[in-house]
Amino acid sequence: MTLTLEKSITKMPKKKVSKNYFTQETEDAIVLYNNTLDFGLRSQIYEEKIHYAFFKLTQNIIHTFKFYHTEVNDLEHLQHEIIVFLLSKIHLFDPSKGAKAYSYFGTIVKRWCILYNDKNYKSKISKVSTDELLKDDTHSYTIEPTNSNDKLSIFMDEYVEFVSINIYKLFSKEYDAKIADAILELFRKRESIDVFNKKALYIYIHEMIPDAKTPKITKIAGILYGVFKKNYLFYLEQGYTSFQL
Repeated sequence: MTLTLEKSITKMPKKKVSKNYFTQETEDAIVLYNNTLDFGLRSQIYEEKIHYAFFKLTQNIIHTFKFYHTEVNDLEHLQHEIIVFLLSKIHLFDPSKGAKAYSYFGTIVKRWCILYNDKNYKSKISKVSTDELLKDDTHSYTIEPTNSNDKLSIFMDEYVEFVSINIYKLFSKEYDAKIADAILELFRKRESIDVFNKKALYIYIHEMIPDAKTPKITKIAGILYGVFKKNYLFYLEQGYTSFQL
């Protein structure tokens, strides 16, 4: 199986480019792949139904987020590394948790690229001479730093999406879920909120739900924070997200 899969991983897909490269057929194929014990059949499923989707997913994420601080000249070599990593994690995908394979593996790719990009950016910085760093902006040599806030922002978007999907698993009572969603709404609109402190947050929530009591808001916010903390620590340790309640 290993030799066959390696050929599939390195081979350039010849399919016609399509925006709908990661379809329901791809989702079903990943589930079938994980549930198949026959190595030959798994290799066939991967090559015919999964590889092109993984190739396009890695390609699109690299270019969309401009993960260009690499150790390789050919980005397809970088894609190969990422796809190998995806295959090492493919068995962890569990559709019963409510996640879509596209979102799940897209998150893994983004986290892998963020860590890889940061590592290579720091390596580039360490190799630049002091004189080079002291040149003014009129010189042609530039290095664009990776904003760590962007990483947290991406994580927050995925966290909010995950909790929104599973909100009634966390809060069985409609009223509690409503308050939780109001808190999540603040994070959805966080870029447009000028003041972001505890007092201001309570004011915003009271505006959305006038009868919400402060102790209730605090309790629900604590539950949401618990989910955030557990999954954020996992992300920091592993480099990708695998959300759990």
